[in-house]
Amino acid sequence: MNIQDVLLIYDYNYWANNCILTASEKVSAEQYAAPASFPFGGLRGTLVHILNAEYGWQRIFQSGDGAAPDLTEEQFPTLAGLQERWREEEKAMRAYLAGLHDEDLPGPLRYKNNSGVNRERVLWHCLLHVVNHGTQHRSEAAALLTDYSQSPGDLDFTVFLNDYKKP
Repeated sequence: MNIQDVLLIYDYNYWANNCILTASEKVSAEQYAAPASFPFGGLRGTLVHILNAEYGWQRIFQSGDGAAPDLTEEQFPTLAGLQERWREEEKAMRAYLAGLHDEDLPGPLRYKNNSGVNRERVLWHCLLHVVNHGTQHRSEAAALLTDYSQSPGDLDFTVFLNDYKKP
């Protein structure tokens, strides 16, 4: 893995997030907030969970401290507020990634998780985890959106590559 690979998978991550958020604009406020049987609840709960994970990992990458308070559904009563917070998080993560070099990626990442447990991982493994985690939960959001007749369309990496233009 090299930094160009990492930047590409994060471009994919933010493209896929945007597909989900754009489709979410077409649901009613009631559908956005409605409960569901997915692990993190309905659409809002699932989206907040994805954002919270990106936020937590970005803090770990920057400071090694994962002890930030979790983001909650109540903080995002509207989709517009969630989208704004997501833009801020993307900007912060991209700034962090812009400072990385190939030689940083195989190095250790030492951090405390949100339970205070010390961990050590390979940096690029954690960077990949963030994108993979998002893929899992975006699929849940996509299923909810599809149930609301607002499918986000194909979110496959190869679909992203068809139109990829480096930012």
